[in-house]
Amino acid sequence: MKKILIITGPTASGKTDFSIICAKKFNGEIISADSMAIYKDLNIGTAKPTAQEQTQVKHHMIDIVEAKSEFSVQQFATLANKKIDEILKKGKLPILVGGTGLYIKSIIYPYSFCSTPKDEKIREYYNNILKEKGKEFLFNLLLEKDASLANKLHINDTKRVIRALEIREVNGENNENLNFCESEEKPSFDYTLVSLDFPREKLYERINFRVEKMFDKGLLDEVLSLIKEGKIERNCQSMQAIGYKELFKYFDKELSLNEAKELIKKNTRNYAKRQLTFIRGFKDVFWFDPQNEIDKALNYIQEKRWQ
Repeated sequence: MKKILIITGPTASGKTDFSIICAKKFNGEIISADSMAIYKDLNIGTAKPTAQEQTQVKHHMIDIVEAKSEFSVQQFATLANKKIDEILKKGKLPILVGGTGLYIKSIIYPYSFCSTPKDEKIREYYNNILKEKGKEFLFNLLLEKDASLANKLHINDTKRVIRALEIREVNGENNENLNFCESEEKPSFDYTLVSLDFPREKLYERINFRVEKMFDKGLLDEVLSLIKEGKIERNCQSMQAIGYKELFKYFDKELSLNEAKELIKKNTRNYAKRQLTFIRGFKDVFWFDPQNEIDKALNYIQEKRWQ
């Protein structure tokens, strides 16, 4: 079976640095599994690997769509699987790296909703809610109705969020069909999955520092420039991301710049919690503290790779 390495962890945990170490040590190429790194021109707020980092090791699935474009999990899985095959044909190790759990899960276990009948009126209703109130409001609706189902999804995967809400409406309180038809077969790949795991307080310090650094690098100017050039609009999918959506509250004078910055920190910390919850749902995760367990993780990967 095809072998791949998967490196995940919460935001600001150091996945990029560790993935480059692994790619050099194990002759690999990196496939980004980050739902924001796919967008062109969004560089500072997405914390994507720098140009210098990308010259050290070959990276894929970064800067592949325009900032105004919509992009689904299905599109990611299709493109990422092609990259995996290309890397394997070179005799190299594909290394999937990122914190978007649903992207990772779509590679390991392709899945779809059970065959609950479609209801176009219900779907239109929730699509209108998405347009009027945004994906966060939509996702929170699903959380209220069925938290266990919501936790299987990513907030950006609005198509599946709407489908989940549709299923709830069609089935009422009957929970039999309110989950995904995940494949009961073996995973698509022989994968080794490791996750960086900073102590919570230290992780929050890193998140706060990263946000400050983003503003120092010119996050505000980046967004203003993209708006001026017509490359983004406030309602496009990419602008619903943490680090960008909060700035529109500043532009609308709902928040001061410092308040917007603090909101970004808070939302990022909450996102990190959700990421960790999602990661714990995977099987066979090797957790390690990147402060003092790098060698331990590398030895684990080495052993698993040659089993």
